[in-house]
Amino acid sequence: MMKNLFEQSRSHWVRYDHYELKTAEDGKRYITPGKSAKPDVYNPLKEVPNIVLDALNVGMLMMGRKPEAEVEKAIMEFITRYGLLGLMTALPTTPSFMDYEAVYLPKNHFIKEESMATDKYLSLFYPFDQLDLVKKGITSTWNVSGDRTMIALTMTFMDEPMAKNMSFQREYAEPYEWVAQQFKDWAFTLSTAILYYNDYDSLDEDARGLYRKAMAAFGGIAPTYHIELLDKPTIYWDFHSLLLGIQMMFSFMLVDGDQPLRLCKHCQKVFLGIRSNAAFCSPRCKNQYNVYKSRSKKGGNEEE
Repeated sequence: MMKNLFEQSRSHWVRYDHYELKTAEDGKRYITPGKSAKPDVYNPLKEVPNIVLDALNVGMLMMGRKPEAEVEKAIMEFITRYGLLGLMTALPTTPSFMDYEAVYLPKNHFIKEESMATDKYLSLFYPFDQLDLVKKGITSTWNVSGDRTMIALTMTFMDEPMAKNMSFQREYAEPYEWVAQQFKDWAFTLSTAILYYNDYDSLDEDARGLYRKAMAAFGGIAPTYHIELLDKPTIYWDFHSLLLGIQMMFSFMLVDGDQPLRLCKHCQKVFLGIRSNAAFCSPRCKNQYNVYKSRSKKGGNEEE
């Protein structure tokens, strides 16, 4: 059912063929498209399950305290493969925040204010080059000129919320630490779910309650959808950030009993199990685990 749901869905995102890490004047690092990077429009829902598995495995590197260089490389590879997360449209109460006098924000990891002036909010995502944008009250005017590629990209998404369209421009950037934290949050959610069921019998009710509270915090603003009558009824998911798209796909996969998300007992890689008790992501990991386990037993016997 889950696979069919995504195959019958269409929603689009933009990825560039090259991203770079840049440091702003305040010392904060950002991920942004390269100056000559070329955009590509694609459907993230067609990337299931790999896009979710890749996101979770980036987060697992941080959960496993891997070296920062390894984590950074994995994050940049993910962004190059799928695009930036769209944090600018994911965090507010609505992706159409340009239609309001200010930006309103639910609780999140990154911004403490409950509301923020629009220009101040936009400055968080355009630390290097500003868009040609004028905003007065609820009226916004945005001029795209001098770059045919950017003009074409803008026209492609002209029916989408203005802020989503703006986030596809080359000037757009996302704080590296925010992106990294999001990957870690996804991996933490998966680990919580797996540990809850693996350790259920050994947990007291207070501990179980803590696990359930941790899981209840997962979610936030959910994407909406509508149905279009094409060659067949087709679900059109209206997610306005890649973050919410991944979160939606992850949610469906997390509750899928046919192909459950599992953690490899040997390498800690996230994979889809063909059964609920699957413990290894590959025969190689299973063999290596058994070899190490056998050696460990032999070493213990020698010490005795």
